[in-house]
Amino acid sequence: MSSNQTSAHPKGLYVLFTTEMWERFNYYGMRAILVLFMTKALMFDKTIASGLYGSYTSLVFLTPLIGGFIADRYWGNKRSIIVGGLTMALGEFILFFCATIYQSNPELSTFLFFSGLGFMIAGNGFFKPNISSMVGQLYTPGDRKIDPAYTIFYMGINVGGALGPFLCGAFGDTGNPADFKWAFLIAGIGMLLSVVVQLLFQEKYLVNAEGESIGNVPRGVNAKLLNPLFGAIGIGVFASVMIALLYIDAKMFSYIFYLLIASLLLILAVIFGDKSLSPLDKKKVGVIFILSFFVIFFWSAFEQAGASLTFFADEQTQRNLGFYTVPASFFQSLNSIFVIAFAPVFAWIWVKLGKHDLSSPTKMALGLFLLSIGYLWIAIGVKDVQPGIKVSMMWLIGMYALHTWGELCLSPIGLSLVNKLAPIKIASLLMAVWFLANAFANKLAGQLSALYPEKGTTSFLGYEMNNMYDFFIFFVVLSGLASLILFLLTRWLQKMMNTPVQQ
Repeated sequence: MSSNQTSAHPKGLYVLFTTEMWERFNYYGMRAILVLFMTKALMFDKTIASGLYGSYTSLVFLTPLIGGFIADRYWGNKRSIIVGGLTMALGEFILFFCATIYQSNPELSTFLFFSGLGFMIAGNGFFKPNISSMVGQLYTPGDRKIDPAYTIFYMGINVGGALGPFLCGAFGDTGNPADFKWAFLIAGIGMLLSVVVQLLFQEKYLVNAEGESIGNVPRGVNAKLLNPLFGAIGIGVFASVMIALLYIDAKMFSYIFYLLIASLLLILAVIFGDKSLSPLDKKKVGVIFILSFFVIFFWSAFEQAGASLTFFADEQTQRNLGFYTVPASFFQSLNSIFVIAFAPVFAWIWVKLGKHDLSSPTKMALGLFLLSIGYLWIAIGVKDVQPGIKVSMMWLIGMYALHTWGELCLSPIGLSLVNKLAPIKIASLLMAVWFLANAFANKLAGQLSALYPEKGTTSFLGYEMNNMYDFFIFFVVLSGLASLILFLLTRWLQKMMNTPVQQ
């Protein structure tokens, strides 16, 4: 009897869980100290560091479109995961050397910094889309265990997301910039562990319900394309392009927004030029685009965690407990910890609502509202606080809890809705739209983080920010207005989806 005919999940799920857990340990551990390393070791100012952070995370969301395409047609999932994992590990070790020589050889260190990020971006493009798609391949279509399987997998992401900032922060974010190198080294070792787990167990356990191996190279692929030397050259060229794209955006002229807009227009032309799609299909696709637009407002505010909120934790939060000073990077673990704690609660709430359950657009609007309330909470915490006075950690902790509740209303609900609404023939392309919205949001997050009012006044569209209260109120209004508009559009969106109108 196959594992899918029993109540147990296949062992392959736990292989993928562990592989993804260590990869997320690597990504979030490195992200937790990235802007601190840029500002304290490489001595970038906060505006440059914020912009570079936004460009990096934006490209991280764009490259899965390329990596997924190559895996589907040439390499298969398993080979792509291994190649992507090794490339990211190499990126971390390049960053380790960068952080080792930044004082003795600043020019070489800067080159290595952009190189390390470029390899991270390229590797993520091959790793991220392929491991997620393999989860579903373990089960027969229609198996009721698929949704719980993705929930378990999501927990793996957040276990890694919680552990990475803690461990990398404990050894790298010590107050001595020379120690940042240990964070990159630990993250790289975590990435290697991810690859080792995958290599050791994929042939035995990554099989479908009939016991057939999954994620293999597609049939009919030219053997020359599978030559390891050819693959190494290809990934080297791809990483070099990512290094160049990142460097040009950071040092010459900022073009990534234009690249994202061009990608969006291309996808729009492909989808709405497809005459085989029915008018109802096109309405459903329109809903996906509209909701993706609102997702940009959510993540551009939420992703301040890796930039402006890290600066705030480092400089304006009282982290001294008397016996221990909490590293600023530790706060980036809070989101993952809260996801693990509250995801079952939210799942229970949606089930208990039964026929009174909220519509998907309403839940997403509620997510934006909770995000706004989170920023209002921390704005209250810093209101009328004099310069040089640090505020309690409880303001940051409370904000991250509210933001996580918002994420649980928006992120899994939105992903599920894309899967439900997308016509089968363009399902992958519409998932690319979701990734594209995240790429837009992360680039915008970097630009907005650059408004951090460290020395004097900053402004956005005429709104002046003289202190942290003004800065946080900006995000209260940004996410609050997006929430209100989405609430007002809910009934219209449900009609477009051709579903019964709910509250």
